[in-house]
Amino acid sequence: MKYNYRYRLDPSDALQETLDRHRDLYRQVYNHFLYRLNQEDETTKYGEINQLPSIKQWWDDLTGLYSRTLQNVVERLYTNLSRLEVAKENGREVGLLKWKAPTEYRSFTYRQSGFELKNTSGQTVLRLSKIGTIPVHFHREIPENATIKQVTVKKEPTGEWFATFGVETPEEPPKKPENPEKCVGIDVGILKYAHDTDGTAVESLDLSDERERLEREQRKLSRKEHGSNNWEKQRKVVAERHADLKRKRRDFLHKLSGYYASEYDLVAVEDLNVAGMMQFDSNSRNRASAAWGTFLRMLEYKCEREGTHYVPVEPKDTTKECAVCGVKTNKPLSVREHSCPSCGFTADRDANAAWNILSSGLEEIGVGYSESMPVETALPEDTSVSAKFVVETGSPDLKERAVSAASE
Repeated sequence: MKYNYRYRLDPSDALQETLDRHRDLYRQVYNHFLYRLNQEDETTKYGEINQLPSIKQWWDDLTGLYSRTLQNVVERLYTNLSRLEVAKENGREVGLLKWKAPTEYRSFTYRQSGFELKNTSGQTVLRLSKIGTIPVHFHREIPENATIKQVTVKKEPTGEWFATFGVETPEEPPKKPENPEKCVGIDVGILKYAHDTDGTAVESLDLSDERERLEREQRKLSRKEHGSNNWEKQRKVVAERHADLKRKRRDFLHKLSGYYASEYDLVAVEDLNVAGMMQFDSNSRNRASAAWGTFLRMLEYKCEREGTHYVPVEPKDTTKECAVCGVKTNKPLSVREHSCPSCGFTADRDANAAWNILSSGLEEIGVGYSESMPVETALPEDTSVSAKFVVETGSPDLKERAVSAASE
């Protein structure tokens, strides 16, 4: 299986200058081949890669760059081009590839060779060909049986440098039973981030303080003269506020998705079209802040790693249908309770949706209804869990944490 491991780098001032110079040269190479692509009638990826030796003869600065990374720059250009073509085939309106400004080209990749991760005198360092040796904040180990296939070095808007290692492990993930016993359906939302069929309702992460700090720093930035030294200092402050908000959100999503992937044999979720939902007229900011797409992607690959069945289901009518009798009832967003006019079944609307999601997920893999499906009585009593518990404890047993907190 393939995974990515990301670490912060700690380059010296001299190495930072070298990294910046290499990054800018790779950007210029990207723009050069984009110009050739726009001028020439027919160009191919491998044909352009073969032009690199002759270009080095008159472009002296390129001799100081690692050759395989130079080739990757050309590959990156044609990958971007193919993505545009796919988007166009899918009916989207697309333009042309644009030249990269210095602030837009932030990373470059060493693939297969030219790098080495090693431990020297108790300090983990990354050696990059043509650049040097950079200390790494090695906060977690890479599996011993993993092979590092590539490393991408990136400069964030805060000025920090990071290395992302693409690794591959030889073993297949563990396989859980084809007829899973411990199953869960998850309905994601805004008021409650995740509502599952075990009766756990995880509150959304409160980032209001972080957002207020970001907006305050952005207002300060707007009052600075663009391009001045004070403007650049304040831009970094704004970038740090953005990074702080992003880190806290991803930390919450990583821990919540890790909990569901490790605790269950089957996880059923809605196959949401998040990009399409962002086009709605109202509440788009809260939808963007919820980052449902990121959560579902994390959940999918972690389920694959744990051997858990990940089942995306069609989201249509999961809120409308009754989990007991299947009768559809239209409910505006302001109505937070499901009350079936046919069988009289009542429950929280998100809990009802979660059971419908689990039912559809079980049908998807041919299991059908389980004994734990709701019957004539009611769903499990909801247990509200603060997002703070998820962040503080990692991947806890959510309900036990909530009960112990309530008793304190």
